[in-house]
Amino acid sequence: MESAQGHAVTGIRIFPVSGKPGQSLHTVEVEPDGLMGDRRKKSPVHVVSSAEPDVESVRANLVVELLPEQLEAAVGSVLCAGSVRLRLTAVPSGCPGVYATVETPGVVSVGDPVAGP
Repeated sequence: MESAQGHAVTGIRIFPVSGKPGQSLHTVEVEPDGLMGDRRKKSPVHVVSSAEPDVESVRANLVVELLPEQLEAAVGSVLCAGSVRLRLTAVPSGCPGVYATVETPGVVSVGDPVAGP
């Protein structure tokens, strides 16, 4: 696995209630079925690029310093942030970013380095 040197987690958000605003966190525990406190959705984790226009309006869990093209090209690969390993599984229809499953649960914080594709 290559290091995505210089890339980091820039945001963490959970959305406990459908249709309600999300909550920004500095640190979160990532469980096998998603972020602690997040409601369960189509995929355990939704990852988006910090370079996306209007990134704050995207209802994604993790915001990372990778280009949108890098994330999309990495589907099928593993992305590590903090002590968490995520398998990037699919590009959602109708919204930016990628979906991921949790290979290794753990803790992730804003500022943690991102390693992966």
